[in-house]
Amino acid sequence: MFGAEVIGVHVGDKTEKKEKELQGLLNESPVKDHTFKTFWQKGEPVDVILNIANEQAVDLLILGAIQKENLFKYYVGSIARKLTRKAKCSVLLLIKPSTDRIQCNHIVVNGLKDEKTQETLKTAFKVSQDLGCKRVTIVEEISQTELKVKVSDDATLRKSTIAKERLKTREDLRVNHLLKDIDTTDIIVKTQSIFGQRGYSIGHYAKVKRADLLVMNAPSKMGILDRIFPHDIEHILAELPTDVLIVK
Repeated sequence: MFGAEVIGVHVGDKTEKKEKELQGLLNESPVKDHTFKTFWQKGEPVDVILNIANEQAVDLLILGAIQKENLFKYYVGSIARKLTRKAKCSVLLLIKPSTDRIQCNHIVVNGLKDEKTQETLKTAFKVSQDLGCKRVTIVEEISQTELKVKVSDDATLRKSTIAKERLKTREDLRVNHLLKDIDTTDIIVKTQSIFGQRGYSIGHYAKVKRADLLVMNAPSKMGILDRIFPHDIEHILAELPTDVLIVK
């Protein structure tokens, strides 16, 4: 669907049985004229996957996970977090595998005030068009600290409501400016301002709205400031609300 070459990475021993099993899966694929090259290598999963991704100049790293008790929590909590931090390419986490393709109908993407957001928006709309998705919601997460109004009575409640509306208008204008150079043809675009904790709020929104894909900026790494990381992406990784694409 993306017009891309697909390669596979198997961490572990290469055996005749495993090769036959893999070929059987490929034969069941709805895409018949596919090319699929497999790399077999022993070692630690994170190191092996990262090394091969770098050597092969991979653009998108796809990780599948089945939501099942502790195994799922370990896989997402450990391997995916490390890969998300260290991978030089974008990462797609899939938690809803299906034998038959399920149509992607709704994509949620972050609209944070960040230098990486415009590229993330471009990617979200490109993915939307490639997947035939007709609905994209851009979520603007606004910290409660920006309100600067403590509600204690009717008067302060009105001030808080007015302040929220002004912040929403500001965010909508900022996002609309970012969309000027992005092709949104045939896609229903909605903006949604949410007041709350960064990362947690958009994850909760995507879950409640039953979005098919959540698209997020990659975490920033700036030395000691990397401690900010657990407040956004790791909220998502701790409990994936849906399939997640992290754009780098």
